[in-house]
Amino acid sequence: MSAPYLPPATQPVRGVVWVIHLALPMLGLWLLLAQPDLNVMWHHNPSHFWLIVAVAGLNVVLGTLISEASRRRRDARLFLVSMVFVSSAGFFFMHGLATPQIILPKGSLGFDLGQMAGLTVASGFAFASALPLGERAARAVLKAQHAVRGALFGFMVLWGLASLLPGWTPLSRPPEGSPAGWVAWGSLPGLALFAAAGVMMFLLHRRRPSAMLISLITAYALLAESMVAGMSQLNWHLTWWEWHVLLTFAFGFVAYSAYLQFRREGSGAGLFDSVTLSATVRRIQQDYDRALEELVEHVRRGEPLAATRLSGKFRLNEGQAAVLDRAGRALADERALSERLAALVDVGARTRVGLPETELLATALDRVRQAYGDVRIGLVSEGRTRIGSREYHFTTHAPIRRDELVAYPLTVKNRLAGVLEVPAGRGAHDEALAATLAGQLSISLENARLYRELDTLFRQYMSPDVANALLADPGQAALGGRLQELTSLFADLKGFTTFSERVTPGEIVEMLNRYHTAAVPCILANGGTIVQFVGDALLAVFNAPAAQAGHARAACRAALAMQRAAAEVAREVAGAAVEWPTFRVGVNTGPALVGNIGSPELRGFNAMGDCVNVAARLQSLAEPGTVVIGATTLKQLGAGARVDPLGRLSLKGKEEPVEAYVLTEMA
Repeated sequence: MSAPYLPPATQPVRGVVWVIHLALPMLGLWLLLAQPDLNVMWHHNPSHFWLIVAVAGLNVVLGTLISEASRRRRDARLFLVSMVFVSSAGFFFMHGLATPQIILPKGSLGFDLGQMAGLTVASGFAFASALPLGERAARAVLKAQHAVRGALFGFMVLWGLASLLPGWTPLSRPPEGSPAGWVAWGSLPGLALFAAAGVMMFLLHRRRPSAMLISLITAYALLAESMVAGMSQLNWHLTWWEWHVLLTFAFGFVAYSAYLQFRREGSGAGLFDSVTLSATVRRIQQDYDRALEELVEHVRRGEPLAATRLSGKFRLNEGQAAVLDRAGRALADERALSERLAALVDVGARTRVGLPETELLATALDRVRQAYGDVRIGLVSEGRTRIGSREYHFTTHAPIRRDELVAYPLTVKNRLAGVLEVPAGRGAHDEALAATLAGQLSISLENARLYRELDTLFRQYMSPDVANALLADPGQAALGGRLQELTSLFADLKGFTTFSERVTPGEIVEMLNRYHTAAVPCILANGGTIVQFVGDALLAVFNAPAAQAGHARAACRAALAMQRAAAEVAREVAGAAVEWPTFRVGVNTGPALVGNIGSPELRGFNAMGDCVNVAARLQSLAEPGTVVIGATTLKQLGAGARVDPLGRLSLKGKEEPVEAYVLTEMA
């Protein structure tokens, strides 16, 4: 099992080193307090004043930078962090003004305690900054930011006045010579808040590793340690100087981390982005995603140095803009390649068997133009291959280049059938994809034309259901059969023999074709499969080879429709020299053997069995123009079928009589 991932700053070795660095100041403080002889005094007013001014100035710069980041990112956490630095800077500067012989000859208690007050206020902001603020809380903080700043500055001004004006308040008295216990106790809440803020920031760093977060955690820890060091109140001793140094390191560490990140990235726009709230991080990521999409679109449109359009928005330097531009170009090329590959796949997937040629090409062009641009296709017409006013003559399969266009031949059975015209690409892979597209379209075009020929020939010699079943599963053409319930329809022409003896063969063929042209659509429209034509007779089955619910009703509807169509034909030829024969139909339902009958060289779909034989016998007993059905068929018709019973009929080949009915109407 692999070890869990740890951010660099929390890996065991680095974590130990980090803890040791934070523990050393406290060990030094303990040593100085435990050995008073070592806690020597060093009283140097100028050094103290200029140290305070430098650190306070650094704080102001950091606070301003973070505040600006807060304004730009509209982030409440950055605002609260900025207030940590501003409050620390303000009170620390007041402490600096307490340096003897700067304003007051001996300083004042208020200025002397200013740094502890400032750190306590800063600890509150630090704790609030580490909280996982929700959207409502964040909006409330941002809405109140001006009021918070005003309150802080007002408090600092009042503190300064109370500490500066002699005799106005107790804070203006000279500093006490001995430590005040209440100062130590008053610092405990600030210590707790800094500790809690550090822990919460560390947990945030675990989820979102960042050097700036580590710097902030370190600063919070050092600020807490400076409060501990300041509790001794041994002015001008080493312990007193120690909390000054800890404050300096706390803010210097954050400033140095920001400087390193600035040098690495070349921009200060995102120095503190890792500190922001989760909602802000998501918003920043969305901004960058949109920017990258915008960049890619600029590159795809051929606009040079598209990244410079974004450099102002994200404060990128020239090097970053150039890198982003190259990345955008690479991404645009990769996306274009992916889109063209996807278009090739879609063209193949949309090329369905049976799709008309014009619809196939139109569908392919709609998809291809999304990836390849203004693609055009021209088919050979009257021996010429043209697209608009441009005519192409291909002597080989090599493409022809004209200006910004490249033309590829489309072939059918290795003969020129058309031309594919695409915008010129930028590299070899673009030409390879265009050539592949031409090949795919050639295959699609050839398949469409071959299928059209097959459809014309194949479907005219067998029922559409049989043809579709064989196209979907050629294995169904194998010899063999299965037992299946079906409804068989047998029809022939009463009086065909007499008619044939009195007319020419041409008239016989005309009569058969006329009747079958009227009858066949009735069968196909009701889902029937025509198995065979035998002279003047035809056999159709329902529920084979394709399954069909309500096949008995479908067969009977087809039979009645056939009689109506035949009657219409008879009316049209009424008065002919020789009276035309009349249709009679028999319908029966039952099990039959269906499948491919014949030899490996020649076979056909057929249905055999008692069900079919009974249908043929019922048809032979039917009066011209009527439909006779068996009892098994009548049972499946249900209500709405009107019949006239014929009783129990003795049929040839049947030992038992068969009940039969003349079907006259169906609901």
